[in-house]
Amino acid sequence: MHVHGACHCGQIRFEAEVDPAKVKLCNCTDCQVLSGSAFRVSVPAPKAGFRLLAGLPSIYIKTGDSGNQRAHAFCPNCGAAVFASAVAEDPPTYTLRVGTLAERAQLPPQTRIWCRSALAWGQDVSVVPGQEKE
Repeated sequence: MHVHGACHCGQIRFEAEVDPAKVKLCNCTDCQVLSGSAFRVSVPAPKAGFRLLAGLPSIYIKTGDSGNQRAHAFCPNCGAAVFASAVAEDPPTYTLRVGTLAERAQLPPQTRIWCRSALAWGQDVSVVPGQEKE
């Protein structure tokens, strides 16, 4: 599936080819802190199908609970996280943040990972009263 992504302010823009069957919802504590939420939803894009169209993201290197280092790319202007990759000159894969993608409604998570860190209140928000807008 061809997708189009951008940070909140639009300074960073990219496009990629992704497999919707590989969308993951991660409950790890790193994703909670880095997203400012209960989890983060991501999809991998092979290097061959990823193209940065505008802007140059800032990079933050994080060592995860697994011991692996990840390069987290974010917009230097608005701070929005856009993707992560292996710490390498030419990473083989870019893990795109689904919230940055125009096609996000078509990319529901297919699996949940790091469930041992999941916040109980974030697992079924359909029970929380809702309103159209505030």
